[in-house]
Amino acid sequence: MNDSWLIKPSFDDVYPVAAYGEGVFIYDEHGNKYLDGSSGAVTASIGHAVPEIVEAVTEQARKISFVYRSQFTSQPAEKLAEKLNDLAFEADDPYYSFFVNSGSEANETALKIAVQYWQEQGMYRKHKIISRWTSYHGITMGALSMSGHTERRKRFAPMLEDYPGISPPYCYRRPAQESCSDYEMKCADELDAAIRRTGAEQVAAFIAEPIIGAAGGVIVPSAEYYKRIKEICDHHQVLFIADEVMTGIGRTGKMFAMEHYGVKPDILTLGKGMSAGYAPIAAALIHDRILEPIRKGSKAIIGGHTYSANPQSSAVALAVLTFIEKHQLVDRSAKNGEYLVNQLRNMALTTPIVGDVRGKGLLIGIEFVSHLFTKTPFPKQLNLTRLLVEKARDKGLLIYPASAGIEGGDGDAIIVSPPLTINKQEMDTLVKLLQDSIHEVQRDLMLKGYMDSTG
Repeated sequence: MNDSWLIKPSFDDVYPVAAYGEGVFIYDEHGNKYLDGSSGAVTASIGHAVPEIVEAVTEQARKISFVYRSQFTSQPAEKLAEKLNDLAFEADDPYYSFFVNSGSEANETALKIAVQYWQEQGMYRKHKIISRWTSYHGITMGALSMSGHTERRKRFAPMLEDYPGISPPYCYRRPAQESCSDYEMKCADELDAAIRRTGAEQVAAFIAEPIIGAAGGVIVPSAEYYKRIKEICDHHQVLFIADEVMTGIGRTGKMFAMEHYGVKPDILTLGKGMSAGYAPIAAALIHDRILEPIRKGSKAIIGGHTYSANPQSSAVALAVLTFIEKHQLVDRSAKNGEYLVNQLRNMALTTPIVGDVRGKGLLIGIEFVSHLFTKTPFPKQLNLTRLLVEKARDKGLLIYPASAGIEGGDGDAIIVSPPLTINKQEMDTLVKLLQDSIHEVQRDLMLKGYMDSTG
């Protein structure tokens, strides 16, 4: 194993070829070493090449790797569903799992089940979904329709439903005269207005990421915000879908991010950390009361894919959950996250382009500005986020690009989300590499006149 850091100075926009991984590190075919500071796309939550997971992959492959779900179920799929129900808030208040292959499919499935729930009760007009601007729920057409990510929507806008309707609780950019609490309540009350404008008889569900990820650079609302959201949904008979594709399975220091808020969604979606990148699998968790009219009616959910509930992927996800529990990685995420966010905030004291550091657990966002006091974003054409991601990569650190949450796609942000297994020494290395990267980019910006020396 070559334990050195980068040999080649840059890649000139050509992706390196990954050769193997070990723990929180990835090595390319040239022997360059990268600290995986973003778990890939906030996915590889237990690190790379974990022996227990490799063993689970091999063991299941010796048995059977594929069955078609309308012909068979499998022990791994059934056990995985039981495990997720045990983990979901209260075991005696059951959620049932519908397994798919990706987060986009999970959110599309949630959309369909929400609409079918009302259809089974004869309410065929309740078919609209409300979502937030500054959100991302996936790249399939239904999931993208629910996404308020303007950059990802615009190419396909004529083909999409116009679902996004309310503002995100983006306290960093609230009006100066408003408290964060008042601003969040105003944003939450926009949902009540949107439902009334549309007509509650037409609205099936509201979908939200508990913590806004790639579309907002980790925007973290308060518990009061979600309690108000759930209150509005219940008042208007609108289902609440929590998109936990990015936040679920320990990422935020709780098994599910909604646990921070004391609110139980009607449908909850999972992806990314569910198998930690070792196999493609995702899920929509549906509360028992949502399935009840379907059980009494058509007795079938209209959805599913060839690889749904795949036994190979299910066995892997089950092994990942077992590993997370065995090594107490949810608690470790909370403790490591507290340490890492404090280190990053200390870094920000000497880094005037860092406007805000925010997050929960090991899901941390950093937003960049050209002036700390006015919070002015850098010009869009500068593409600062890309410059930072590439600079960090050239130094041997992988970070995840994000939008800052400003309407129209302006602003720059990154996500720092290392594997939950990261240790203190590795976190210190992460901060050092990131600080060096930001300082070099910051110096270049000053030389080019994009900011003055005071920020």
